[in-house]
Amino acid sequence: MTFPITKTNGGDLVPSARTFESGDYPVKTYKAQNGAEHRILYGSNRTNMKLSLTYANIQDADAELFLDHYDLVQGTFQTFALGNINGFNPTRGGWEGNNDALGAQTHGNNYRYEGPPQVAQVASGRSTVTVNLIGVL
Repeated sequence: MTFPITKTNGGDLVPSARTFESGDYPVKTYKAQNGAEHRILYGSNRTNMKLSLTYANIQDADAELFLDHYDLVQGTFQTFALGNINGFNPTRGGWEGNNDALGAQTHGNNYRYEGPPQVAQVASGRSTVTVNLIGVL
């Protein structure tokens, strides 16, 4: 099962808000006795990217897709790709920049959950879901 990108009744499941932190390359900094700084690059891939997606006012059945996916990947244990529909990734819906700019896969990473999805019921049959993802090698 891929990350939820399709509504239960069809159509794309597009977030109403997103935040993205671009992560960094693995670097270790050492200070010599004379105070000089030495930095060592320990890899060629950026990692620890953080993607937070909010789906406001969606049907409860669509909110349940995120809870089911969280169970399927055993919470924060397994990694996963976000998936595409005809070359389009709905998690980037509304983003007008380059599609690979917000992705972990471009840098050799997959995503995993940073914590459980947060679900807030906003009306009868409607919820707002927030998922926090982190890019890992």
